[in-house]
Amino acid sequence: MREVRTPTTRAELRFGPGELPLGGGTWLYSEPQPGLTGLVDLTTLGWAPLEVVGDVLSIAATCTLAELTRLPAEPGWAAHPLVRQCAESLLASFKIWNTATVGGNVATSLPAGAMTSLLSTLDAVAVVWTPDGGERREPVVELVTGVRENTLRHGEVLRSLEVPLGSLSSRTGFRRVALSPLGRSGTLVTSRTAPDGEWVLTVTAGTTRPEQLRFDEVPGERALADSLSRVDTWYDDPHGAPDWRRHVSALFAHELRAEALSPAPTPPARPFVHRPGPARSTGTPTRGGTA
Repeated sequence: MREVRTPTTRAELRFGPGELPLGGGTWLYSEPQPGLTGLVDLTTLGWAPLEVVGDVLSIAATCTLAELTRLPAEPGWAAHPLVRQCAESLLASFKIWNTATVGGNVATSLPAGAMTSLLSTLDAVAVVWTPDGGERREPVVELVTGVRENTLRHGEVLRSLEVPLGSLSSRTGFRRVALSPLGRSGTLVTSRTAPDGEWVLTVTAGTTRPEQLRFDEVPGERALADSLSRVDTWYDDPHGAPDWRRHVSALFAHELRAEALSPAPTPPARPFVHRPGPARSTGTPTRGGTA
């Protein structure tokens, strides 16, 4: 690698042969990168980490995990606990939480990418800047296509991830398992029950790409089992065999189905606990202009 460039405007955002975008760099610096000639630091563009724009929560690709977990819960955001549940699935230290970015976790496209899990569950849409000055939008569940594979092309930049506020109003469920207490996720299964009754089940970590099953309402046991039987992308690595991942994911799916059919629990009253954050309050969403 020869240099790290620091653009401050989109006009300066360009990529030469062998150059890659840099977010937090926690994965990029963790292993050799053959053919890498330079980095283009996206953090110098000054994107607001979190903004409510119209009917979406816009999460900048450069938003750190720490900033995302400080997202305040607005009234009616029943899905808010899922943010921390997924973030804690990464089992990273506070140093990583303050450096690793949401966009970087998605763009790296590892099966255990918990931000991919979160955003797929919430029907988030990726906003991608294209080299010609335009942009395109693609559901996160479709952006990640395999192990370290996605639809991003050279010169494209993941700008933000837009979560519909309606998804944040949904009731969610969460299940995760690993082979060791501090191990990488063997499978991570989530559910989302929308206000209109639609039920969405998402499987990640146990599959090579996000697998999502959608039903107009909470399905019966047989309908869910039939849909799960058609999933054929079970992952095989030291963190779990495909048959184990298939079996545990099915158990979790049926647990989440039963949970969705039960009355929603009343959140317990919790005492206020002050947790001091950094000097700058960049983790608080603002209402404003376009993403």
